[in-house]
Parts: sequence; structure tokens; C-alpha cells
Amino acid sequence: MSQAIEIPQRPRRTFLPEEFKVTTWGELKPYFEKLLGRAIHSTSELKEWLRHRSELESVISEESGWRYIRMTCYTDKQEYTNSYQEFVQQIQPEIAPYADQLNKKVLDCPFLRELESEAGYNIMIRNLKKEVELFREENIPLMTEITTETQQYAAVSGAMTVEVNGQELTLQQASVILQSTDRARREEVYQKISARRLQDKDRLDDLFTKLVGLRHQVASNAGFSNFRDYMFKAYGRFDYTPKDCFDFHTAIASEVVPILNQLSKERKEKLKLDALRPWDKAVDAEGREALKAFTDGKDLSDKSIRCFQNLDPFLGNCLSVMNQMGHLDLESRKGKAPGGYNYPLAETSVPFIFMNATSTMRDMTTMMHEGGHAVHNFLTKDLELNDFKSPPMEVAELASMSMELISMDQWHIFFTNQDELKRARREQLEDIVETLPWVATIDKFQHWIYENPAHSSAQRKENWNRIFDEFADTVTDWRGLEVTKDYLWQKQLHLYEVPFYYIEYGMAQLGAIAVWRNFKKNKQRGLDGYMQALRLGYLKSIPEIYAAANVKFDFSKGYIKELMDFVQEELEKV
Repeated sequence: MSQAIEIPQRPRRTFLPEEFKVTTWGELKPYFEKLLGRAIHSTSELKEWLRHRSELESVISEESGWRYIRMTCYTDKQEYTNSYQEFVQQIQPEIAPYADQLNKKVLDCPFLRELESEAGYNIMIRNLKKEVELFREENIPLMTEITTETQQYAAVSGAMTVEVNGQELTLQQASVILQSTDRARREEVYQKISARRLQDKDRLDDLFTKLVGLRHQVASNAGFSNFRDYMFKAYGRFDYTPKDCFDFHTAIASEVVPILNQLSKERKEKLKLDALRPWDKAVDAEGREALKAFTDGKDLSDKSIRCFQNLDPFLGNCLSVMNQMGHLDLESRKGKAPGGYNYPLAETSVPFIFMNATSTMRDMTTMMHEGGHAVHNFLTKDLELNDFKSPPMEVAELASMSMELISMDQWHIFFTNQDELKRARREQLEDIVETLPWVATIDKFQHWIYENPAHSSAQRKENWNRIFDEFADTVTDWRGLEVTKDYLWQKQLHLYEVPFYYIEYGMAQLGAIAVWRNFKKNKQRGLDGYMQALRLGYLKSIPEIYAAANVKFDFSKGYIKELMDFVQEELEKV
């Protein structure tokens, strides 16, 4: 299989010199000025201008991407941190005012209206207008400061380790022990992880307070009453409003939390416990050893490629290409930033997957998730403009979360034992029931945070607990762990690094359930609809892209109930 792989070549450049590399602003600046000064005399010249701008932005984006990737892979290597900071502090701020001028140049062009009827251009124009509306010169240094400050979260979190049986482990590695059937051992490790997080709680609390203040100032400068409203505009949320988010929260509390409660009661009964404690949530409810989906990073990548290949040869080829190009960094290690991501590399169009895998099933599904993002990048790589290749997050997460469920058809590659395969599928469905309330928790918390930007640390703690309790099961006993519970939000990196990026997981989870339901009815039609939607990139609106996958962009109470009824039916089958 590996011999048949063709490594993609970078497209031939038509604006920048082939050998050009982003090093300093001084070397970049002339190309922005060329675009700004060029006269446009026809629709075809406008299209060429847009292609040249797209090429320039792709080259810059890829350079920024690699600097970010190296920094997160090795948070303990100062040269990588310095390189990324140099881009953020010395190049990015210089680009911003030029980008605004280029946006205005496009919008003022008399030939622009002729493009509005072509697929994708109407979406692009809508986004350009939004960018011009939001731009403020005084926000450039604030944005730079915010980006610089957010790096502290990765550095602090990446340095967190605990000692277990004389061995130093990252928190991700230690968390695997929470699946142990030895309850005393689980509690010991849970307490160690919590204690380690709490060592930095004040530092992370202060960092968050600073970020909230900076973000509110950005919003105020742009004429918004709060950062939430600013971010809805910045993210291009043209297809739903904050009220829709509140309706989503209400529906999750009504239709999903009762299922979560029932699963927690069953877990407590099966484990024969007087009290269900937080360290009892990851262990198998029937006391079996934790599922191991793979042995190491190579095994994970090899099995993932086979899994995708069996679904469709194109999907397998996507991961194979990334593997051969060294675009997979999967295993957890000290000095690595937390979390996982798929980073699109705009010029070569071959993304990079970053993870903190140990050996768990959750790591395997994370690979399926990030692999779905990667497939999305490959499916859009031939679209004409970079703008067309950058779908909104509600669509991006549909790609990833649908793949988690579609790939279950091939999970026998990871679990050859039929009983283990059934366990894995059940755990995945239970994870849906756990994910949706957590998404509602984080999203509702963010709404409160930025609607009340002057809140105190004590008020933040109080409202976190109020919101957490609204969506948590009522079975888990938190007695003696109140401080740990007070700061659970600090483990969610999105709050620090990408504010308001979280509700998308909930919306996409609903879409993914519907995609999977289609797949179960007819595998080929379901898969074709999924890939057809992803190929659209951002040529269409969110509802139109969901419709291309033959699902609805809908998070009403009735639709959520319908989908959760389906999930419960599937749970009963396994």
C-alpha cells in the first residue's frame, strides 16, 4: 500500500517566487504593497488578484502553522517558543492593517458584483464585509498581547507531571490509571492529578482574568457591548444567535441529562458502590480491565490507516500521505502541550495531527476525530481560493465527529475480540451522552463570563458551580473534592486559547449522529453524503452544507430528542 502513495507536491506559485520563505516583515511587505497598488480592470483581473492574495496568505499561514506546531510539540525548547513569538509579535501585527486595506480594495472594486452569483464568492464577500466592520487599529497590539498571553497556558499545562510508583508521568499518561480496576489506585492517582492541577490554579486563574479583560477591551473598541457578541461576528455566525445557544442548553438539560443520570445510576449499581466518586467514572462498569486499542504511536497510525482504507481507499491514502511526510506526532511525552489538533497547512494542503496518545480507546477515537479533520483538508485542497477551503467550525467539527461514528464500522481492526468491540462501541455512545452536557456547560459558562467581564474570582467560582451542577449527573459524590470541582474549568484549553469555540462540538455532534444514522441505513450513500458535504468547503452556508450530507442543522428540543432516542436504541443493541 505504501508504495502506491503519491506525495502531493506544492502547487506552482504564480505570485511569489518559488524559493520565497517567510522570515521578516521587511521581506513580506513588498508583496502586500504590490497587491494594494495593482489596478484591476476586469472581472478576470479581479479573480487573478484574489488568487494571488490567496497564495500570499497560504504561504504566510503555513509558516505560522509550522512555528505553532513546533512550539506545541516541544514547549520546553525555547527556540521554538521564540520563533512563534517572533511571528506573533513582529509579523502578524504588521499584516493586520494591510489585510484591512486589501479587504476594502476588494469591496470597493466595481467588478465584485459580477462574482456574487458564483459559488463561494457570496460567502467570501460576506466574510470580507465582516472583517472590515470588526477591524480597529487600536486592537492590533491587544490581539498580539492576547496571543502572547495564551501561550502561557500551554507552557504551564505542558509542564504538569505526577509521580506514580517512582515514575514521572504526564497528566495524560497518569489519567490512563483512572481506568484501573483497583479502586484505591484510581483514587490515589486522581488525587495526585487534582493536586498537581491545583498547584497552578491561582496562576491560571490570574491568567484567565487578564485574558477576559483584554478581550472585553477588544470588543469595546469595536463597538460591542461584550466579547460574546464580538466573537459571534468574528466567527461569522450568520446562521444562529446567542438565543439559539440558550435553547440548545435548555434542550440538553431536558433531553440528555436524564440519560446521563440513568447511566451514572447503572454504573454505581454495577460497581456495587455506596457512593460514585469522580475516580469511578472511567473504569469499566463491570470491573473489566481497560480497553487497549493500540500499543504505541506507530501501531495507532498503522491501524488508523487500515481503518480509513477499509471505509474508502481515498480516506486511507490521506492518512498514509501524512504518515510518510512525518505529519503525525501522536504520543504523549513531557514538554508537549496538552490536547490534540489537526492543523491545516494551507500551501501544501497536507495537514499535521498533534496528539497526546497513551494507549486508551479515547486516544483511538481522538485519532478518528482528527483524521476526520484531515480528510476534510484533503477534500478541499483543490478549491480555487484559501477562503473557500476554510469552512466554519460547525462544519469542520461535523467532519471530525461524524468520522468517530462512521469509523466504528471498522473498529474490529483495533479490537479483534468481539466482546471488546461491543464494549468499545458502547463506550463511544456513552461518550456522546457525556459530551453534550459538557459542551453545554462550557458554552453557558462562557456566555456568563463575557456578559459579566468585571466579575470577581469568587463570582466566577460560584457561577461555574451553578452551571456545572445544571448539566452534571446527580449521582456523583463530590464531598471533600469541592476545591477540585471549583477549578475543573481550567482543564478546558478552549477557554484560554480559543474562546467561544465549543458550542460547535455540540451542534456537530448532533449532525454526526444524523450522518451515522444515514450510514447505518445505507453505508455507501451515507459515506457519499458525508464526503459530498465536506468537498463544499465554505462554498455554501452551514445549513446548505449539512443538507448536502442529508442531515439538518437543527438543535431544537424536538430534534435533539429524536437523535437521542436513536442513540439509546443503539445502546440497547450493544
